[in-house]
Amino acid sequence: MAEIVTLFIFVCILSICIIADFSILIALFLGLICFISYALYQKFSMKQIGQMIISGINEAKTIIIVFSLIGMLTALWRAGGTIPFIIYHTLSLIDSRFFVMFAFLLCSLISFLTGTAFGTVSTMGIICMITGKALGISPFYLGGAILSGVFFGDRCSPMSSSALLVSELTGTNIYTNIKNMIRTSVIPFIFTVAFYAITGYVSTSSIVSTDSVAIFAQNFNLNPWVILPALIIVILTICKYNIKVTIIWSIISGMFVCSYFQEMSIIEILRCLLVGYHTENPELATLINGGGLISMVKSMAIIAISSSYFGIFRKTKLLDNIKLWSNVIAQHSTNFAAVLIVSIITAALSCNQTLATMLTYEITNNIVSDSEQLAVYLENTVILVSALIPWSVAATFPILTVDAPISCIIYGVYLYSVPLWNLFISYTNIKAFASA
Repeated sequence: MAEIVTLFIFVCILSICIIADFSILIALFLGLICFISYALYQKFSMKQIGQMIISGINEAKTIIIVFSLIGMLTALWRAGGTIPFIIYHTLSLIDSRFFVMFAFLLCSLISFLTGTAFGTVSTMGIICMITGKALGISPFYLGGAILSGVFFGDRCSPMSSSALLVSELTGTNIYTNIKNMIRTSVIPFIFTVAFYAITGYVSTSSIVSTDSVAIFAQNFNLNPWVILPALIIVILTICKYNIKVTIIWSIISGMFVCSYFQEMSIIEILRCLLVGYHTENPELATLINGGGLISMVKSMAIIAISSSYFGIFRKTKLLDNIKLWSNVIAQHSTNFAAVLIVSIITAALSCNQTLATMLTYEITNNIVSDSEQLAVYLENTVILVSALIPWSVAATFPILTVDAPISCIIYGVYLYSVPLWNLFISYTNIKAFASA
């Protein structure tokens, strides 16, 4: 009974904070107090609970370091002219009415090649957002398309850490899983492309101001060498270099570009790394201001608090009843429906895609006996659902990185069309689109 009450209180806290538009950090902090209270009720000491929290945060220390590096990286890409160069040479070639669709396709391509949602949003995602703003497109539309695109590859790239995690958990072949993933997402992908093409065509003007292009040439040295930091990221990521090493090399090259081509002093570069790029030109500021370590503080705080939940969940029996409920759901609906519902619960509680995936597997592996079937179920549910939870790291990091409103999740069509399509298939059993 205590487990049900605790989870109910947590859901109420999240709901109230979302409805009242309070910071998600407030909701997560109150949730932490809620879970600490449950652990105390279970006779754990404060020292033990503290160890649980530290253990959970330690699990995410690499992610926190990467986020801080990405904050510094994106500031240098702005200040060094990397992003302005790309926008300047591509803006005139684009019909803005179809740019939302292109943003989805470009992010899908890069995420498939690199296998990383966070790496893609920190590179192509930022470029698409700033380019889209220059075209006069709302960040709401751009944010949804970018969010959809970066998780396309995160789900089905052979280099994706989440795809590898699912493969390892289920003991299946990753390439067999990818084949099944492609089969089960063909219709949602086509629908998403068509949706973005149609809505973009209807809601966006085809007229592009030449001033939005010229302003970059007026304020930056757009020598082709300024694109070097972006090339380093793409090449080293494709070559599967360590993500921290990759970002550090891009930062080093970005500092050189800022110093040599934009004639910035070392003090200006260090300030940029910390607080981001800021220009006094108001027109340019709306397009390119941002980045810096400070811009990632909120994301890092969300990760730290949500990861602390993991330590508490792991040592207490808070989620044990969910396993019993999932069996009941499967008996009265379909196996996929049970996995989907469990994935929503675990993603909402864990606030972390990796933890949510592990919890969903642990809870549902007795429901789906076929390992390959379970693998594709996980890919079609928890991997994507995690990005639909407003307080999840999978959603907050990409959205905050591109400076989009949290409401853009609504426009992340691919993220929920895949689960909904497969839910429909699970009831109708259309074999041509089933995973096996």
